[in-house]
Amino acid sequence: MWKIQISPSRLPLTDWVKYFDVPFARAVVFGVPIAGHLFVEGLLFIVILFLLSSKSYKPPKRPLTKKEIDELCDEWVPEPLIPSITEEMKYEPPVLESAAGPHTTINGKEVVNFTSANYLGFLGHEKLLDSCTKALEKYGVGSCGPRGFYGTIDVHLDCEARIAKFLGTSDSILYSYGLSTMFSIIPAFCKKGDFVVVDEGVHWGIQNGLHLSRSSIVYFKHNNMESFQGILEKFNQENKRAKKLRRYIVVEAVYQNSGQIAPLDEIIRLKEKYRFRVILDESNSFGVLGKSGRGLTEHCGVPIEKVDIVTAAMGHALAAEGGFCTGSARVIDHQRLSSSGYVFSASLPPYLASAAITAIDVLEETPDLITKLRKNIATLHQGLSNIQGLEIVSDTLSPIVFLKLKNSTGSYEGDLQVLDDIADHVLKEHSIFIASSRKSTLDKCSLPCGIRLFVSAAHTESDLAMACESIKRVAAELLAANMIGS
Repeated sequence: MWKIQISPSRLPLTDWVKYFDVPFARAVVFGVPIAGHLFVEGLLFIVILFLLSSKSYKPPKRPLTKKEIDELCDEWVPEPLIPSITEEMKYEPPVLESAAGPHTTINGKEVVNFTSANYLGFLGHEKLLDSCTKALEKYGVGSCGPRGFYGTIDVHLDCEARIAKFLGTSDSILYSYGLSTMFSIIPAFCKKGDFVVVDEGVHWGIQNGLHLSRSSIVYFKHNNMESFQGILEKFNQENKRAKKLRRYIVVEAVYQNSGQIAPLDEIIRLKEKYRFRVILDESNSFGVLGKSGRGLTEHCGVPIEKVDIVTAAMGHALAAEGGFCTGSARVIDHQRLSSSGYVFSASLPPYLASAAITAIDVLEETPDLITKLRKNIATLHQGLSNIQGLEIVSDTLSPIVFLKLKNSTGSYEGDLQVLDDIADHVLKEHSIFIASSRKSTLDKCSLPCGIRLFVSAAHTESDLAMACESIKRVAAELLAANMIGS
Protein backbone atom coordinates (compact mmCIF):
# COMPACT_ATOMS: atom_id res chain seq x y z
CA MET A 1 0.00 0.00 0.00
CA TRP A 2 1.49 3.29 -1.11
CA LYS A 3 1.25 6.18 1.36
CA ILE A 4 1.08 9.67 -0.11
CA GLN A 5 2.40 12.36 2.21
CA ILE A 6 1.20 15.87 1.42
CA SER A 7 3.36 18.81 2.36
CA PRO A 8 1.64 21.28 4.65
CA SER A 9 2.61 24.15 2.36
CA ARG A 10 0.34 22.73 -0.41
CA LEU A 11 -2.74 22.31 1.76
CA PRO A 12 -5.72 24.66 1.50
CA LEU A 13 -6.01 27.15 4.39
CA THR A 14 -8.77 25.21 6.17
CA ASP A 15 -6.88 21.91 5.83
CA TRP A 16 -3.65 23.65 6.84
CA VAL A 17 -5.31 24.75 10.07
CA LYS A 18 -6.55 21.21 10.67
CA TYR A 19 -3.03 19.88 10.08
CA PHE A 20 -1.93 21.87 13.16
CA ASP A 21 -4.96 20.87 15.19
CA VAL A 22 -3.56 21.33 18.67
CA PRO A 23 -5.42 22.28 21.84
CA PHE A 24 -4.32 25.96 21.54
CA ALA A 25 -5.16 26.27 17.83
CA ARG A 26 -8.78 27.11 18.44
CA ALA A 27 -10.58 29.80 20.37
CA VAL A 28 -14.17 30.02 21.53
CA VAL A 29 -15.84 33.42 21.55
CA PHE A 30 -19.37 33.56 22.96
CA GLY A 31 -19.69 29.79 22.40
CA VAL A 32 -18.59 29.94 18.71
CA PRO A 33 -15.33 28.06 17.92
CA ILE A 34 -12.86 30.12 15.85
CA ALA A 35 -10.07 28.21 14.06
CA GLY A 36 -6.72 29.59 13.00
CA HIS A 37 -6.32 32.46 15.46
CA LEU A 38 -2.68 31.47 16.02
CA PHE A 39 -2.00 32.18 12.35
CA VAL A 40 -3.48 35.70 12.64
CA GLU A 41 -1.61 36.36 15.88
CA GLY A 42 1.64 35.23 14.25
CA LEU A 43 1.14 37.69 11.39
CA LEU A 44 0.45 40.52 13.85
CA PHE A 45 3.59 39.64 15.77
CA ILE A 46 5.68 39.80 12.58
CA VAL A 47 4.17 43.20 11.67
CA ILE A 48 4.97 44.56 15.15
CA LEU A 49 8.57 43.37 14.89
CA PHE A 50 8.87 45.02 11.48
CA LEU A 51 7.54 48.33 12.76
CA LEU A 52 9.82 48.28 15.79
CA SER A 53 12.91 47.49 13.72
CA SER A 54 12.24 50.03 10.97
CA LYS A 55 13.85 53.44 11.23
CA SER A 56 11.58 56.36 12.00
CA TYR A 57 11.53 59.36 9.73
CA LYS A 58 13.84 62.15 10.73
CA PRO A 59 13.82 65.53 9.04
CA PRO A 60 17.08 66.66 7.53
CA LYS A 61 19.38 68.38 9.98
CA ARG A 62 19.51 71.77 8.35
CA PRO A 63 19.72 74.90 10.48
CA LEU A 64 17.17 77.63 9.87
CA THR A 65 18.37 80.56 7.83
CA LYS A 66 18.30 84.08 9.23
CA LYS A 67 15.42 84.92 6.92
CA GLU A 68 13.37 81.95 8.19
CA ILE A 69 14.08 82.91 11.80
CA ASP A 70 12.96 86.50 11.13
CA GLU A 71 9.78 85.29 9.47
CA LEU A 72 8.93 83.04 12.44
CA CYS A 73 9.58 85.90 14.87
CA ASP A 74 7.35 88.23 12.86
CA GLU A 75 4.52 85.67 12.86
CA TRP A 76 4.71 84.99 16.62
CA VAL A 77 2.14 86.88 18.69
CA PRO A 78 2.72 86.58 22.48
CA GLU A 79 -0.14 86.25 24.94
CA PRO A 80 -0.83 89.58 26.73
CA LEU A 81 0.50 89.85 30.27
CA ILE A 82 -2.77 91.40 31.45
CA PRO A 83 -6.31 91.40 30.04
CA SER A 84 -7.40 94.33 27.94
CA ILE A 85 -8.44 97.39 29.91
CA THR A 86 -12.19 98.07 29.79
CA GLU A 87 -13.95 101.34 30.48
CA GLU A 88 -15.09 100.05 33.87
CA MET A 89 -11.44 99.54 34.89
CA LYS A 90 -10.45 103.12 34.10
CA TYR A 91 -11.75 104.38 37.42
CA GLU A 92 -9.55 106.81 39.31
CA PRO A 93 -10.68 107.39 42.91
CA PRO A 94 -10.25 110.78 44.57
CA VAL A 95 -6.86 111.36 46.18
CA LEU A 96 -6.78 112.32 49.84
CA GLU A 97 -4.36 115.08 50.86
CA SER A 98 -4.68 114.66 54.62
CA ALA A 99 -5.50 111.99 57.21
CA ALA A 100 -8.63 109.94 56.47
CA GLY A 101 -10.47 111.11 59.60
CA PRO A 102 -14.10 112.29 59.82
CA HIS A 103 -12.95 115.29 57.78
CA THR A 104 -10.29 115.10 55.08
CA THR A 105 -8.94 117.17 52.19
CA ILE A 106 -9.49 116.44 48.49
CA ASN A 107 -8.18 118.78 45.78
CA GLY A 108 -7.42 121.37 48.45
CA LYS A 109 -11.00 121.33 49.74
CA GLU A 110 -12.17 120.03 53.13
CA VAL A 111 -14.87 117.38 52.89
CA VAL A 112 -16.85 115.20 55.30
CA ASN A 113 -15.52 111.67 55.01
CA PHE A 114 -17.83 108.62 55.02
CA THR A 115 -15.43 106.25 53.22
CA SER A 116 -13.07 105.29 56.08
CA ALA A 117 -13.89 102.56 58.61
CA ASN A 118 -12.72 104.79 61.45
CA TYR A 119 -15.59 103.60 63.63
CA LEU A 120 -14.40 104.86 67.02
CA GLY A 121 -12.66 107.98 65.73
CA PHE A 122 -9.22 106.75 66.81
CA LEU A 123 -7.49 107.99 63.66
CA GLY A 124 -5.33 110.87 64.91
CA HIS A 125 -6.20 110.21 68.56
CA GLU A 126 -3.66 111.88 70.83
CA LYS A 127 -2.94 108.79 72.94
CA LEU A 128 -2.43 106.60 69.88
CA LEU A 129 -0.07 109.14 68.31
CA ASP A 130 1.93 109.35 71.51
CA SER A 131 2.13 105.55 71.73
CA CYS A 132 3.33 105.31 68.11
CA THR A 133 5.95 108.01 68.66
CA LYS A 134 7.45 106.23 71.66
CA ALA A 135 7.45 102.88 69.82
CA LEU A 136 9.17 104.45 66.79
CA GLU A 137 11.88 105.93 69.01
CA LYS A 138 12.42 102.58 70.75
CA TYR A 139 12.02 100.00 67.94
CA GLY A 140 12.29 101.91 64.68
CA VAL A 141 9.85 101.56 61.79
CA GLY A 142 9.85 97.87 60.87
CA SER A 143 11.09 94.52 62.08
CA CYS A 144 12.76 93.40 58.80
CA GLY A 145 11.95 89.75 59.39
CA PRO A 146 9.14 87.19 59.85
CA ARG A 147 8.00 86.25 63.32
CA GLY A 148 9.77 82.89 63.26
CA PHE A 149 13.08 84.41 62.09
CA TYR A 150 14.03 87.14 64.57
CA GLY A 151 11.02 89.28 63.69
CA THR A 152 9.26 88.82 67.04
CA ILE A 153 9.48 91.86 69.32
CA ASP A 154 8.16 92.05 72.85
CA VAL A 155 5.40 94.47 71.83
CA HIS A 156 4.01 91.79 69.47
CA LEU A 157 3.62 89.39 72.39
CA ASP A 158 2.10 92.16 74.52
CA CYS A 159 -0.46 92.95 71.80
CA GLU A 160 -1.43 89.28 71.38
CA ALA A 161 -1.88 88.92 75.13
CA ARG A 162 -3.92 92.16 75.31
CA ILE A 163 -6.32 91.03 72.58
CA ALA A 164 -6.78 87.61 74.19
CA LYS A 165 -7.45 89.21 77.58
CA PHE A 166 -9.95 91.68 76.12
CA LEU A 167 -11.93 88.97 74.30
CA GLY A 168 -11.58 86.29 76.98
CA THR A 169 -9.70 83.71 74.90
CA SER A 170 -6.64 81.58 75.58
CA ASP A 171 -4.29 83.12 73.01
CA SER A 172 -4.04 85.31 69.91
CA ILE A 173 -1.78 85.68 66.89
CA LEU A 174 -0.93 88.82 64.91
CA TYR A 175 -0.75 89.22 61.14
CA SER A 176 1.00 92.00 59.26
CA TYR A 177 -1.84 92.82 56.89
CA GLY A 178 -5.55 92.79 57.61
CA LEU A 179 -6.70 91.23 54.34
CA SER A 180 -4.02 88.53 54.41
CA THR A 181 -5.37 87.35 57.75
CA MET A 182 -8.23 85.48 56.06
CA PHE A 183 -5.99 84.62 53.07
CA SER A 184 -3.83 82.64 55.46
CA ILE A 185 -6.12 81.33 58.18
CA ILE A 186 -8.60 79.55 55.92
CA PRO A 187 -5.97 77.54 53.95
CA ALA A 188 -4.17 76.75 57.22
CA PHE A 189 -7.21 74.79 58.43
CA CYS A 190 -9.32 73.96 55.35
CA LYS A 191 -7.64 71.48 53.02
CA LYS A 192 -8.46 69.60 49.84
CA GLY A 193 -11.39 67.28 50.47
CA ASP A 194 -12.81 69.33 53.35
CA PHE A 195 -16.36 70.71 53.12
CA VAL A 196 -16.96 74.45 53.66
CA VAL A 197 -20.33 76.22 53.81
CA VAL A 198 -20.07 79.96 53.13
CA ASP A 199 -22.41 82.93 52.91
CA GLU A 200 -22.60 84.21 49.33
CA GLY A 201 -22.00 87.78 50.53
CA VAL A 202 -18.51 87.36 52.01
CA HIS A 203 -15.80 89.82 50.98
CA TRP A 204 -12.98 89.07 48.55
CA GLY A 205 -10.41 88.27 51.24
CA ILE A 206 -12.49 85.31 52.38
CA GLN A 207 -13.18 84.27 48.77
CA ASN A 208 -9.47 84.16 48.03
CA GLY A 209 -8.72 82.17 51.17
CA LEU A 210 -11.33 79.61 50.12
CA HIS A 211 -9.84 79.41 46.64
CA LEU A 212 -6.38 78.76 48.07
CA SER A 213 -7.71 76.04 50.37
CA ARG A 214 -8.94 73.87 47.42
CA SER A 215 -11.78 72.65 49.65
CA SER A 216 -15.28 71.79 48.45
CA ILE A 217 -17.18 75.08 48.73
CA VAL A 218 -20.96 75.49 48.90
CA TYR A 219 -22.56 78.95 49.20
CA PHE A 220 -25.88 79.62 50.91
CA LYS A 221 -28.16 82.58 50.27
CA HIS A 222 -27.05 85.75 51.98
CA ASN A 223 -27.96 85.72 55.66
CA ASN A 224 -30.73 83.20 54.93
CA MET A 225 -30.90 80.60 57.68
CA GLU A 226 -33.35 78.37 55.80
CA SER A 227 -30.92 78.07 52.89
CA PHE A 228 -28.09 77.55 55.37
CA GLN A 229 -29.82 74.77 57.27
CA GLY A 230 -30.92 73.10 54.04
CA ILE A 231 -27.31 72.78 52.90
CA LEU A 232 -26.18 71.35 56.25
CA GLU A 233 -29.08 68.87 56.26
CA LYS A 234 -28.46 67.79 52.67
CA PHE A 235 -24.75 67.26 53.31
CA ASN A 236 -25.38 65.01 56.31
CA GLN A 237 -28.04 62.96 54.52
CA GLU A 238 -26.36 62.47 51.13
CA ASN A 239 -22.71 62.13 52.13
CA LYS A 240 -21.90 58.73 53.61
CA ARG A 241 -18.52 59.99 54.77
CA ALA A 242 -19.97 63.10 56.41
CA LYS A 243 -18.80 62.15 59.90
CA LYS A 244 -15.25 61.54 58.69
CA LEU A 245 -14.84 64.81 56.76
CA ARG A 246 -13.73 68.08 58.31
CA ARG A 247 -16.57 70.59 57.98
CA TYR A 248 -16.48 74.37 58.35
CA ILE A 249 -18.83 77.35 58.30
CA VAL A 250 -17.39 80.74 57.24
CA VAL A 251 -19.33 83.95 57.91
CA GLU A 252 -18.77 87.64 58.60
CA ALA A 253 -20.15 89.28 61.73
CA VAL A 254 -21.06 92.45 59.79
CA TYR A 255 -21.00 91.89 56.04
CA GLN A 256 -18.94 94.44 54.20
CA ASN A 257 -20.99 93.94 51.02
CA SER A 258 -24.39 94.59 52.60
CA GLY A 259 -24.00 95.95 56.14
CA GLN A 260 -26.15 93.12 57.51
CA ILE A 261 -25.38 91.37 60.80
CA ALA A 262 -25.10 87.58 60.93
CA PRO A 263 -27.49 85.78 63.36
CA LEU A 264 -24.68 84.12 65.30
CA ASP A 265 -26.93 82.47 67.89
CA GLU A 266 -28.79 80.56 65.16
CA ILE A 267 -25.55 79.71 63.36
CA ILE A 268 -24.07 78.26 66.55
CA ARG A 269 -27.23 76.22 67.19
CA LEU A 270 -27.04 74.67 63.72
CA LYS A 271 -23.28 74.25 63.99
CA GLU A 272 -23.69 72.14 67.13
CA LYS A 273 -26.57 70.17 65.65
CA TYR A 274 -24.73 69.20 62.46
CA ARG A 275 -21.22 69.07 63.96
CA PHE A 276 -19.46 71.84 62.01
CA ARG A 277 -16.69 74.27 62.97
CA VAL A 278 -17.20 78.05 62.67
CA ILE A 279 -14.74 80.64 61.32
CA LEU A 280 -16.04 84.15 62.12
CA ASP A 281 -14.63 87.39 60.68
CA GLU A 282 -15.24 90.24 63.16
CA SER A 283 -13.45 92.96 61.18
CA ASN A 284 -16.46 95.29 61.10
CA SER A 285 -17.91 94.35 64.50
CA PHE A 286 -14.87 94.34 66.78
CA GLY A 287 -15.02 97.50 68.89
CA VAL A 288 -18.53 98.21 67.60
CA LEU A 289 -21.06 95.55 68.62
CA GLY A 290 -21.74 94.40 72.15
CA LYS A 291 -22.02 96.39 75.35
CA SER A 292 -18.26 96.80 75.66
CA GLY A 293 -17.31 96.44 71.97
CA ARG A 294 -16.25 92.79 72.13
CA GLY A 295 -18.04 92.03 68.90
CA LEU A 296 -20.82 89.78 67.66
CA THR A 297 -20.35 87.11 70.33
CA GLU A 298 -21.11 89.66 73.06
CA HIS A 299 -23.93 91.21 70.99
CA CYS A 300 -25.68 87.83 70.55
CA GLY A 301 -24.86 86.53 74.05
CA VAL A 302 -22.84 83.62 72.65
CA PRO A 303 -19.79 82.43 74.66
CA ILE A 304 -16.74 83.09 72.51
CA GLU A 305 -15.39 79.58 73.12
CA LYS A 306 -18.29 78.23 71.03
CA VAL A 307 -16.78 79.96 67.98
CA ASP A 308 -13.81 77.88 66.88
CA ILE A 309 -11.84 80.62 65.09
CA VAL A 310 -12.35 84.39 65.43
CA THR A 311 -10.49 86.85 63.19
CA ALA A 312 -10.51 90.62 62.67
CA ALA A 313 -8.64 93.36 60.87
CA MET A 314 -7.12 96.03 63.12
CA GLY A 315 -7.38 98.77 60.50
CA HIS A 316 -11.01 99.57 61.31
CA ALA A 317 -12.09 100.28 64.89
CA LEU A 318 -8.53 100.20 66.27
CA ALA A 319 -7.23 102.58 63.56
CA ALA A 320 -3.98 100.59 63.28
CA GLU A 321 -3.11 97.97 60.65
CA GLY A 322 -2.69 94.23 60.43
CA GLY A 323 -5.05 91.60 61.74
CA PHE A 324 -5.40 88.99 64.44
CA CYS A 325 -6.86 85.57 65.10
CA THR A 326 -7.93 84.49 68.56
CA GLY A 327 -9.14 81.24 70.07
CA SER A 328 -7.82 78.18 71.84
CA ALA A 329 -4.09 77.59 72.31
CA ARG A 330 -4.17 74.68 69.83
CA VAL A 331 -5.76 76.84 67.12
CA ILE A 332 -3.16 79.57 67.59
CA ASP A 333 -0.14 77.26 67.83
CA HIS A 334 -1.15 75.52 64.59
CA GLN A 335 -1.00 78.84 62.72
CA ARG A 336 2.51 79.64 63.94
CA LEU A 337 3.78 76.74 61.83
CA SER A 338 1.15 76.40 59.08
CA SER A 339 -0.16 79.86 58.23
CA SER A 340 1.68 81.37 55.25
CA GLY A 341 0.88 84.99 56.13
CA TYR A 342 2.46 84.53 59.54
CA VAL A 343 5.41 82.31 58.61
CA PHE A 344 6.62 84.10 55.47
CA SER A 345 5.65 87.77 55.97
CA ALA A 346 7.67 90.37 57.83
CA SER A 347 6.10 90.93 61.22
CA LEU A 348 3.77 93.83 62.02
CA PRO A 349 5.66 97.12 62.52
CA PRO A 350 6.10 97.54 66.29
CA TYR A 351 4.49 100.99 66.44
CA LEU A 352 1.24 99.55 64.98
CA ALA A 353 1.15 96.82 67.64
CA SER A 354 1.67 99.51 70.26
CA ALA A 355 -1.15 101.60 68.72
CA ALA A 356 -3.53 98.59 68.85
CA ILE A 357 -2.78 98.04 72.55
CA THR A 358 -3.45 101.69 73.30
CA ALA A 359 -6.68 101.66 71.27
CA ILE A 360 -8.04 98.74 73.31
CA ASP A 361 -7.08 100.56 76.51
CA VAL A 362 -8.90 103.71 75.39
CA LEU A 363 -11.95 101.66 74.38
CA GLU A 364 -12.17 100.12 77.85
CA GLU A 365 -11.65 103.49 79.54
CA THR A 366 -14.27 105.34 77.45
CA PRO A 367 -17.22 103.04 76.66
CA ASP A 368 -19.19 106.18 75.75
CA LEU A 369 -17.54 105.99 72.34
CA ILE A 370 -19.70 102.98 71.49
CA THR A 371 -22.80 104.83 72.67
CA LYS A 372 -21.90 107.84 70.51
CA LEU A 373 -21.29 105.60 67.50
CA ARG A 374 -24.69 103.93 67.86
CA LYS A 375 -26.37 107.30 68.15
CA ASN A 376 -24.73 108.45 64.93
CA ILE A 377 -25.76 105.22 63.16
CA ALA A 378 -29.37 105.70 64.26
CA THR A 379 -29.33 109.35 63.12
CA LEU A 380 -28.00 108.47 59.69
CA HIS A 381 -30.48 105.60 59.31
CA GLN A 382 -33.38 107.87 60.12
CA GLY A 383 -32.16 110.63 57.83
CA LEU A 384 -31.66 108.32 54.85
CA SER A 385 -34.78 106.21 55.33
CA ASN A 386 -36.96 107.96 52.75
CA ILE A 387 -34.65 108.68 49.83
CA GLN A 388 -36.27 108.61 46.40
CA GLY A 389 -35.06 105.59 44.43
CA LEU A 390 -32.75 104.27 47.16
CA GLU A 391 -33.32 101.97 50.12
CA ILE A 392 -31.30 100.96 53.17
CA VAL A 393 -30.52 97.24 53.31
CA SER A 394 -28.07 97.28 56.24
CA ASP A 395 -28.89 96.44 59.86
CA THR A 396 -29.88 99.29 62.19
CA LEU A 397 -26.86 98.59 64.44
CA SER A 398 -24.36 98.16 61.63
CA PRO A 399 -21.62 100.81 61.32
CA ILE A 400 -21.90 100.32 57.53
CA VAL A 401 -25.01 102.04 56.17
CA PHE A 402 -25.65 100.43 52.79
CA LEU A 403 -27.92 102.03 50.18
CA LYS A 404 -28.98 100.22 47.03
CA LEU A 405 -31.22 101.10 44.10
CA LYS A 406 -34.85 100.17 44.58
CA ASN A 407 -35.14 99.41 40.87
CA SER A 408 -32.11 98.12 39.02
CA THR A 409 -31.14 99.37 35.58
CA GLY A 410 -30.89 95.74 34.51
CA SER A 411 -27.12 95.33 34.72
CA TYR A 412 -24.41 95.61 37.34
CA GLU A 413 -22.47 98.10 35.20
CA GLY A 414 -25.54 100.29 34.76
CA ASP A 415 -26.32 100.30 38.48
CA LEU A 416 -22.72 101.11 39.31
CA GLN A 417 -22.66 104.02 36.90
CA VAL A 418 -25.76 105.55 38.48
CA LEU A 419 -24.35 105.15 41.98
CA ASP A 420 -20.97 106.59 40.94
CA ASP A 421 -22.75 109.62 39.45
CA ILE A 422 -24.56 110.19 42.76
CA ALA A 423 -21.29 109.93 44.72
CA ASP A 424 -19.48 112.29 42.32
CA HIS A 425 -22.19 114.96 42.50
CA VAL A 426 -22.43 114.74 46.28
CA LEU A 427 -18.65 115.26 46.54
CA LYS A 428 -18.35 118.09 44.01
CA GLU A 429 -21.50 120.01 44.92
CA HIS A 430 -21.84 119.37 48.66
CA SER A 431 -18.36 118.32 49.88
CA ILE A 432 -19.61 114.97 51.19
CA PHE A 433 -17.23 112.11 50.40
CA ILE A 434 -19.08 108.81 49.82
CA ALA A 435 -18.32 105.88 47.53
CA SER A 436 -20.06 103.03 45.74
CA SER A 437 -19.30 99.42 46.64
CA ARG A 438 -17.15 98.90 43.55
CA LYS A 439 -15.81 95.34 43.28
CA SER A 440 -12.57 94.18 41.71
CA THR A 441 -12.61 91.92 38.66
CA LEU A 442 -11.63 89.03 40.95
CA ASP A 443 -14.53 89.52 43.37
CA LYS A 444 -17.23 86.87 42.83
CA CYS A 445 -19.78 88.28 45.27
CA SER A 446 -23.23 88.17 43.67
CA LEU A 447 -24.88 90.81 45.88
CA PRO A 448 -26.04 94.04 44.20
CA CYS A 449 -23.80 97.08 44.37
CA GLY A 450 -24.72 100.10 46.44
CA ILE A 451 -23.47 103.22 48.22
CA ARG A 452 -21.58 102.34 51.39
CA LEU A 453 -21.27 104.88 54.21
CA PHE A 454 -18.93 104.15 57.13
CA VAL A 455 -20.19 105.86 60.27
CA SER A 456 -17.76 107.15 62.91
CA ALA A 457 -18.20 108.19 66.51
CA ALA A 458 -16.21 111.31 65.52
CA HIS A 459 -18.89 112.52 63.09
CA THR A 460 -20.85 115.49 64.39
CA GLU A 461 -24.59 116.02 64.14
CA SER A 462 -24.03 118.65 61.47
CA ASP A 463 -21.90 116.18 59.46
CA LEU A 464 -24.73 113.64 59.51
CA ALA A 465 -27.40 116.23 58.68
CA MET A 466 -25.38 117.54 55.72
CA ALA A 467 -24.86 114.01 54.41
CA CYS A 468 -28.54 113.11 54.61
CA GLU A 469 -29.71 116.32 52.97
CA SER A 470 -27.09 116.18 50.20
CA ILE A 471 -27.70 112.55 49.27
CA LYS A 472 -31.47 113.07 49.24
CA ARG A 473 -31.22 116.09 46.97
CA VAL A 474 -28.75 114.57 44.49
CA ALA A 475 -30.55 111.21 44.36
CA ALA A 476 -33.85 112.90 43.64
CA GLU A 477 -32.33 114.93 40.78
CA LEU A 478 -30.31 112.17 39.14
CA LEU A 479 -32.72 109.29 39.58
CA ALA A 480 -35.61 111.37 38.32
CA ALA A 481 -33.57 112.34 35.27
CA ASN A 482 -32.69 108.69 34.63
CA MET A 483 -36.27 107.56 35.46
CA ILE A 484 -34.97 105.11 38.05
CA GLY A 485 -36.50 104.43 41.40
CA SER A 486 -39.95 105.00 42.72
